[in-house]
Amino acid sequence: MTAGTTRRIGLIAGYGHFPLELAQTLNAAGFEVHVVAAREETSKEIETLVASTCWLHVGQIGGMIKAFKKAGVDQIIMAGKVRKLHLFRNFRPDLTAMKGLLRLKDRRDDSILNTIAELLAEAGLTLIDQTRYAGDMLAGDGLLAGPKSAKRLPDIAFGFMHAKAIAGLDIGQTIVVQDQAVLAVEAIEGTDEAIARGGSLGSGKAAVIKVAKPAQDLRFDVPAVGPDTLETMHANGCTLLAVEAGKTLIIERQRFRDMADNYGISVYGYSGS
Repeated sequence: MTAGTTRRIGLIAGYGHFPLELAQTLNAAGFEVHVVAAREETSKEIETLVASTCWLHVGQIGGMIKAFKKAGVDQIIMAGKVRKLHLFRNFRPDLTAMKGLLRLKDRRDDSILNTIAELLAEAGLTLIDQTRYAGDMLAGDGLLAGPKSAKRLPDIAFGFMHAKAIAGLDIGQTIVVQDQAVLAVEAIEGTDEAIARGGSLGSGKAAVIKVAKPAQDLRFDVPAVGPDTLETMHANGCTLLAVEAGKTLIIERQRFRDMADNYGISVYGYSGS
């Protein structure tokens, strides 16, 4: 591929393995990948996978725009979480971010992320769907890994319904249930903490349910699970994981499957029917 035909793409990289996996996928698709990484969140390994990396603190939106402009990209993908607690700790907004904060009517995830997308668009940068180049990572329907657990299907249906309601309020995307009772709901603390809290209240049979929002914007905050999810579940006595089919990303899929088998955790994709 010559310099004249090189396709460049920007990647906003947060926490976890998803940015690493997506960077590899984009490389394989022929993209030259330029990253803006969060100092508080992103793995240093990202530098080995991409053409350039700009390290910024959470809140430096103007710096991010300058970095992408310098790299010559106009399309950007977000990958990986930036934990919301950084809005309350170590938050270092630059002038562009301060202008965005003045637009916010609240600090819900959707409000914040849509404002970031607007600021990028005003600078001529388009935020595209997280799933555009990650379709192979989406969960299918039915048993995905681990042992069959047909007796737990009522908990899946119950949990899915309640998780959708919570997600619709933009509170969280994960709940923990057992015997059709809600043990924990994810909020600002994050998925792992909700799993730990719910698992501690169960009796070794807790189920973790993760869903997309009813009107999920695929540009950001697409639900994802991976080996870290299973590690947390195993450590806290949760034995069933159900995710929304077609709308949940599975990170490190083969390792995820092997771990579910080893831990005896049943993993299902569910579409609500």
